[in-house]
Amino acid sequence: MLFPQHSPEISVVVPVRNEEDNISDLIHEIHSALSSAHFELIYVNDGSNDRTQARLLENPVPWLRVLHHQESCGQSTALWTGVQAARGHYIVTLDGDGQNDPSDIPSLLSIARLDKNPSPLLVIGWRKDRHDSWVRRVSSRVANAARGRMLRDHTPDTGCGLKVFSREAFLALPYFDHMHRFLPALFLRSGGRVQSIPVRHRPRTKGTSKYGVGNRLWIGIVDLLGVRWLLARAKLPKVQELSTMTRETDDR
Repeated sequence: MLFPQHSPEISVVVPVRNEEDNISDLIHEIHSALSSAHFELIYVNDGSNDRTQARLLENPVPWLRVLHHQESCGQSTALWTGVQAARGHYIVTLDGDGQNDPSDIPSLLSIARLDKNPSPLLVIGWRKDRHDSWVRRVSSRVANAARGRMLRDHTPDTGCGLKVFSREAFLALPYFDHMHRFLPALFLRSGGRVQSIPVRHRPRTKGTSKYGVGNRLWIGIVDLLGVRWLLARAKLPKVQELSTMTRETDDR
């Protein structure tokens, strides 16, 4: 497959595991949302054992790249793989189940593009109207409340897959399994900022969740304590560069 010679401005990273029925429609929607932009789309196939890989390879377009984990490593690692391979300055992430609406991407991107503050910015979606089962809605509400109290990340929906940030800022963050759940706190830890934007959320119409809620509680508690430990030990020195020119002039 041939890729454009010049690096794109935007890299869309989509981690997927066993999402064969959602591949083609989502690819077309992402293309429609970004048709006027210079972008690449990176799918990271996280050890799927269905026809996800075949469905991806059925779309031979120059702006699509497919990366494959031989074994499932989890959503955070798949995200990390995609961002490392990305060539764009702006990274857009979204879930591969079709519940994030790609038509929301331009509004989040415009905020990142217009931002002139040198500190890193994470623009994250806020699914005010969730279309999930009551179990997922309740578990997310509890998780967001616990994270907000312990980490003070000031983010109402840390679990939304639709995010925009710079590649450089993401790769400067500490990497660990499940880190994608704590990106707002990690950006704040690095001296960055977080902006939550209301976005649409659609019902899942095909397939079932592969990164499920069954193990989130206990794993989430362990991760939450670990991230709180990281935050407590963060140091953000104020650095002032001193010029030697004045001293050299005075010595003459």
